[in-house]
Amino acid sequence: MRHNDRAASAPWIRTRLRTAPGAATALAVLVLVTAFLAAAFPRAVDAYETKGLRHDILTADAGRSTLEVARPQPGLELPQAQRDAEARSPELARIGSGLLKALPAPLRADTPSVAYGVRTSKPAVANEPWLPRPEAAPPQLSYVAQSGLKEHATLASGAWPTTPREVTSDSREVQGAVTEETAAELKVKVGATITLLTAAQEPITVTITGIVAPREPLGSYWSADPLLRTPSLIPDPTSPFPQHYWTGTVLLAEDAGPALLSTAAEPVLFWRIPSDPAGLTGPDSARLTSVIASLESGPGLLKVREIAGDTAVFATGLGHIVEANARMRDAISPVIAVAALGIGSVAAVVLLMTGALLAGRRRAELALMRSRGGSLRGIGGRLLAETAVTVLPASALGLLLAVLAVGEGRWWPGALAAAGVGLLVCVALPVRTTLQHIRPTLHGAREDMVSARPSRRRTVAELTLLVLAVGAVTALRRRGTSAEGGTDLLVSAAPVLVALIAALVLVRLYPLPLRLATRPVARLRGAIGFLSLARAGRSSAGGALPLLALLLALATAAFGGSVIAGIGDARDDAALASVGADARISGASERATLPDELVRTVRDLEGVRGAAPVRVEYSVNMPEAVAGDGGADGGGAGTGTGTRTGSGSADDAKAAALVGVDPASYAELARATGLPAFPAARLKATGSSAPLPDGAKADPDRVLPAIASPAVAARLGSEPRAIETLSGDFKVQVVGTVSRVASVSPTDFLVVTSAALEQKAPTTLLLTGAPDPGKLRAAVEGSGKEYAVQLRSEERARYVNTPMQAGAERIYLAAVAAGAGYALLAVLLSLLQTAPERKTLLARLRTMGLTTGQGRKLLAFEATPQALLAAGGGLFTGWATIALLSPGIDLVPLALAGVAGSDTSPVLLRTDLWSLALPAAGVVALAAAVAGVQAWWASRRGSITELRAGDSR
Repeated sequence: MRHNDRAASAPWIRTRLRTAPGAATALAVLVLVTAFLAAAFPRAVDAYETKGLRHDILTADAGRSTLEVARPQPGLELPQAQRDAEARSPELARIGSGLLKALPAPLRADTPSVAYGVRTSKPAVANEPWLPRPEAAPPQLSYVAQSGLKEHATLASGAWPTTPREVTSDSREVQGAVTEETAAELKVKVGATITLLTAAQEPITVTITGIVAPREPLGSYWSADPLLRTPSLIPDPTSPFPQHYWTGTVLLAEDAGPALLSTAAEPVLFWRIPSDPAGLTGPDSARLTSVIASLESGPGLLKVREIAGDTAVFATGLGHIVEANARMRDAISPVIAVAALGIGSVAAVVLLMTGALLAGRRRAELALMRSRGGSLRGIGGRLLAETAVTVLPASALGLLLAVLAVGEGRWWPGALAAAGVGLLVCVALPVRTTLQHIRPTLHGAREDMVSARPSRRRTVAELTLLVLAVGAVTALRRRGTSAEGGTDLLVSAAPVLVALIAALVLVRLYPLPLRLATRPVARLRGAIGFLSLARAGRSSAGGALPLLALLLALATAAFGGSVIAGIGDARDDAALASVGADARISGASERATLPDELVRTVRDLEGVRGAAPVRVEYSVNMPEAVAGDGGADGGGAGTGTGTRTGSGSADDAKAAALVGVDPASYAELARATGLPAFPAARLKATGSSAPLPDGAKADPDRVLPAIASPAVAARLGSEPRAIETLSGDFKVQVVGTVSRVASVSPTDFLVVTSAALEQKAPTTLLLTGAPDPGKLRAAVEGSGKEYAVQLRSEERARYVNTPMQAGAERIYLAAVAAGAGYALLAVLLSLLQTAPERKTLLARLRTMGLTTGQGRKLLAFEATPQALLAAGGGLFTGWATIALLSPGIDLVPLALAGVAGSDTSPVLLRTDLWSLALPAAGVVALAAAVAGVQAWWASRRGSITELRAGDSR
């Protein structure tokens, strides 16, 4: 019996697919694309989190990412032979091998770079007279007998250090080597000897037999302790006055470790294990943090001590790297969740619209089956079977394409997402059809929005959604997108809920303008206007589901576009704040000045539109704050009142940067770079504050007009105040305020005209335009002195170097594109839903004398109200969503996090007009195009083709 049922059901599915191959193919393509996007999203998130974690570990200092196990020298109560044996390579290698095997997952070691040995933890003074003493202080050297020297270095001169005979604690002669950098700075030559004293003050002679060059200077072998490679000149903390001395490392032979046990330099045994992040994934970060904590002070440390000794300690900075990565991930994830929920909701609504379209096309067929005794279970089962035949392979293919496109990531989240897409489509059509045909019907009820009356259940559901939306938006505005313990899905769904409420409100309000417009149009000559408005109100294309899809898509596209625009603006602004202009030339030190010849040469370079010489003097002490909120009259363009806003309070501005400028060129620079307008006219110096001749001594009582930051203006007040600077002593009177200037990054500053200063030579040259970087640097190098050249474009490029930020930005770009695509698809589906009715209407009207041109106008006018409703509603919803949610969303993790020296002040969301206008305009254009194509196609078919006897349409 079961075999007969299967045989009977096969022809039905095959017949249905052959009858409508176009619809089946279109549904399969839609499911394929949606399943691909659904499966690719979690894999893309996993991919950028994995790349971000590996990038942070690889780019961190080797001293932070390396795992180090160390223990003090063997106890003095042990026999000397045992102490010496524990400091030799065989025993150290045995312990190192045990530590590598005991590393818990997911930690992995970079085995070729593992190093172990004996080193001194306290530098020893080297009194050899040939060693350099820059400030009469002898150098202090460290000594290390480390494994793997020959594998990680090449011999530049001399010979490798060896142990001609067995080295013990009693040995007083050992061989060593230094790197090329150490030899160059400390004047070490092959054959030189250095004396290292034992605890009993007996000399150990260290003979330098060779000079080596590191194979990978930035590798962990040489960078875990940078002194192995490069000596350093450091200040003496014990000296009562500033004094510096050299410190470096001498590399002893691998088996010379026992000789260090007799010294007073606190020798320790160590095992350095560089971490290998190649096998780590983003989800491993939580487990990695737990494992490192266990190794530092937990069960893992007990296991380490079982292998390396009871006094062994474990140290690494890897945990801090992983925690910093997790903080950035947790800050980015809620913002990404907003885009994911938005696009997911749009896709779900479009899939439901597709199911509604297919169910509407087959309503008459299924109603006939139901009236002839077909059961709901039988009809639903047949629909489920024929839908699954098309949808499930498409979902599987979409998952496969996602796996191929995004090669790194967990498979099961993508599989669940693709399965969810297939399940939604398979269930939507049978369920919708079953609900429509619970009772057998001959014809469907009229779908007229003008006469529709919402039920009480619908009203209650809409009010519930309204409460949820208000709660989500309120929570997002109060505490932002972050939540303890993970992402708050209700908060991340706030844009979706706002769009949902807007769609429901617009559907309720849509009949009102139709009623008002129908009456006057009915009195006009011609039936086109009246028919178009009547059809617009009657059409099911203006229902809640199509409008919801459009508003969700447009709001998501606007939100994603605003995020992308906000990230770009934040990076541009940060680059401008760092450089001050399109290019900046400054001296190697703060007091270094630029020669006039260099200024003229750079000003004449091709691509330079403007040049503003500036004299900057940092940390100028400000007078005591005036009583009250005094300040300059900041009236005028680009100025403020000098109140305690902006950069801080008057009490905070104890020191400020003095900026001497040429008012005209500096005002032009501010205009060209988009900075606040600079009131150059207020800096005009007259009388006693007139420009000084070169070399002239000015009166300290002269008063210079100054433009100040708000905090400095509040501190100085409106009266002249005396200040002392390297550019001269004078009084300043604040005549205006600006919140920001191009030449300095500190928020507290004081701008005066440089012509009135005793020292006028500029320390910085700010350029606008697009000069060639090579020619600019060549011109600067040709001056004969060393100057720093900064380019705004190069500074801007620093903010896009982390895989996590770049991956999140790509996801938002995809969200914008997908939102726009689904919006256009929603318009197309809504118009296709009523296409048969449109063609029948035109056929009937043509039999009554309607011309082809009038038919095109009718369809265009009919589609216009719905398209304008969707476009206008989308514009308003997108704008309202961004305006409501912007206070709770900070784009710093996406825009600036992870870049040293970047400004971490909040970066708020702003409305991007292009992201709002382009998708909305595309909706209107597509609606008009589809209406025109339908009219053109209907005009090519005869009325007899569309009209049949007994047709109820």
